[in-house]
Amino acid sequence: MKSVKRLSFILLSAVLLCGCTNQNTKPVDNSAQPIPVTTVPAGTAQEGNQQTEETSVCTEILASMTLEEKVWQLFMVTPEQLTGVGCATVAGERTRSALMNYPVGGIIYFAQNLEDVEQTRSLLSGTQTFAKGSSGIGLFLAVDEEGGTVARVANSLGTTEFEDMAHYGAKNDAQEAYGIGKTIGTDIGALGFNVDFAPVADVDLCDGNELGDRIFSSDPKVVANMVSSVVKGLQETGVSATLKHFPGLGAEDGNSHDDDKVIIDRTPEQLKNAEFIPFSAGIDAGADFVMVGHQIMTFDEKSLPSDLSYTIVTEYLRNELGFEGIAITDSHVMNTISGSYTSAEASVLAIEAGMDMILMPQNVSEAAAGVLDAVRSGRIPESRIDESVTRILREKEEKGLLVYSKEAENNE
Repeated sequence: MKSVKRLSFILLSAVLLCGCTNQNTKPVDNSAQPIPVTTVPAGTAQEGNQQTEETSVCTEILASMTLEEKVWQLFMVTPEQLTGVGCATVAGERTRSALMNYPVGGIIYFAQNLEDVEQTRSLLSGTQTFAKGSSGIGLFLAVDEEGGTVARVANSLGTTEFEDMAHYGAKNDAQEAYGIGKTIGTDIGALGFNVDFAPVADVDLCDGNELGDRIFSSDPKVVANMVSSVVKGLQETGVSATLKHFPGLGAEDGNSHDDDKVIIDRTPEQLKNAEFIPFSAGIDAGADFVMVGHQIMTFDEKSLPSDLSYTIVTEYLRNELGFEGIAITDSHVMNTISGSYTSAEASVLAIEAGMDMILMPQNVSEAAAGVLDAVRSGRIPESRIDESVTRILREKEEKGLLVYSKEAENNE
């Protein structure tokens, strides 16, 4: 039997100190007993099983992971949520220790984390090194870099600036959209980011929606043309594109950050004739991620936020549109989730719906514990967790984020 051997890294040491204020989120409780992450020697879980030469690296890694390790891969958090510091700008001992106890799947960064180019590169590379050294599984390092109003990197570090996407949608120039994606991907990829939460694939159908000029157009075909081109440009640089906010926020008249509920009255047929057109085009262009929003669709009998709805995630995103990549929720700090659900409840419902990753649960430890309890009680089969972790590992394998030694494997 051949198993994956994870490499050891010489870990960096630095003190993680910063005095700026954080978002209103609850970090992992580092003073409490953490959910234990048991390290299983590679191959232990597979002893006695017959393997073939074709068995992929990610399959072998999955088989060597404990349930706790697998569950932590389902979460993407802020560095402040991970470490408990007020504002993370340095990857030091606290980051290293947190990643050993809480081997999350990814980290999202905001403007407060980005002081200058060299500091950002050091922060991201140090964090990535710690993750690979502790678990052998690197991190998705994400940022919201749409261009225009939402541009954490350009606004903080002076990388290439763009207008809001409505400006470019008015011209409907696919080559220009491709160039935007290519430029943004090159800029943020050079800093160490490997996931961009862009482009916005919504269709501008209501003046009251919260996105405004972040949307390319009110014409679904124009949005499809621009979105698919941005996706191609981004992903040619090695940075994953993320289509958002499925199944579409453009017909919304509200704000999912603050409102108790955002309800959109659209039929499945209307979605197929409008909102789904750009999402389908972006999926066909190869987008690695789709972000699902918190809007409640009136045709969903259970009246659940979309990212907690099996109807929206599995029946429509997976089955109708054929998306096989990573489905990630929008931020669970938003009031449409945190105001109505505990972190555990929302995370369990998201996994049951078919989501692969949960973004920024309000209480990270509670969220992970809730999913673990659901698996241990039999509510969620472990095979459902394996399905999502496999998608995550496959994407990380493509990005070179899985650390293993082929020589050690071949010599076993």
